Amino acid sequence: MAVWTTNSPAETEAVGASFAPAVSSGGVIALYGGLGMGKTAFVRGLAAGLGLDAEVSSPTFALVHDYGGKPPLVHFDMYRVSGWEDLYSTGFFDYLDAGAILAVEWSEHIEAALPPGALRVYFARLGDSQREIRCEGIAQPAPSV
Repeated sequence: MAVWTTNSPAETEAVGASFAPAVSSGGVIALYGGLGMGKTAFVRGLAAGLGLDAEVSSPTFALVHDYGGKPPLVHFDMYRVSGWEDLYSTGFFDYLDAGAILAVEWSEHIEAALPPGALRVYFARLGDSQREIRCEGIAQPAPSV
């Protein structure tokens, strides 16, 4: 398990960017943590690390944002997903089958649907702007921040 402590959204973005070499077509990054924990900042960094010039924002109301790229980075918010029918309506399985890289906020809501090998990233608040980020499933720790 790899662990980082960040002290700002910019540092959380840097951790996200460091994950870019660890993901490839069909990869899933399952993000866990409450509101305001830094999940979207992490995805913003991941997008930058993948070389995407995308305006990354929380997909809370849209449920999914496709930021493009080769393979595309697709950002999900599963907070309101309460069953298989809801999950299918998001296009989750279609994007997965197409080989997109999936960044999934509120993954605890779809745990049974996550593929084997998904990287699981947990966010915890240590202070007002300080976060602990833990990752299970990464082959080797990404560079430290």
